[in-house]
Amino acid sequence: MIDIVNQINAIHRELGNQAVATGEGRSLLLRRAYDAPIEDVWSACTDPDRISRWLAPIEGDLRLGGTFQLKDNAGGEILRCEKPHLIKVTWAMGEGMATEVEVRLASGDGGGTVLELEHAAPAEIVDEMARTYGPGGTIGIGGGWDLTLLGLDLFLSGAEFDPATWEDTSEAKEFATRSCHAWGTVIQAAWGIGDDDIAAAIAFGVQHFAPESGGSGNG
Repeated sequence: MIDIVNQINAIHRELGNQAVATGEGRSLLLRRAYDAPIEDVWSACTDPDRISRWLAPIEGDLRLGGTFQLKDNAGGEILRCEKPHLIKVTWAMGEGMATEVEVRLASGDGGGTVLELEHAAPAEIVDEMARTYGPGGTIGIGGGWDLTLLGLDLFLSGAEFDPATWEDTSEAKEFATRSCHAWGTVIQAAWGIGDDDIAAAIAFGVQHFAPESGGSGNG
């Protein structure tokens, strides 16, 4: 079983202003530690066979300057690859907005690894979407990345699971619900959003992961 509370608390979440190729950016930053050496975490994040076992099957020319496509997920171009510390890619869903994802690894205490993931998008687009639709989409993106980091932890810990279906389990849905609440707290503090508006945004984010939950839970 997943220790949902500990897994939620294992992730540090914040909003940032990471620049993108086109200029000013807005970003989500996640950080957590893994009880695995940096070489193992790097391999899990870059080896196609291992990626397919915790994230999704991946195809493409997996080298600097090459392209990739995750099955039923995002694709893009590999912008930087500095083993075993940094990989940066463009990230787009189909014909959607091109964004950038950077994963940074550092050796942690006791032989473990600290992973930082920063997902950045053009500031003018993010700001306009937030003005028009509110922060629910941002909460949902954060929840998706939380699930990704949880899946990596399960894989590194030796758990056997099907990444194509495990997000439909009750445990994953409860984790995602709590994740949306955790991101709501971060976004409310950063953007000064009122309680009613952030509650509605959290509920919007939760609906993507656990439609039957009605947005209940807390992070």
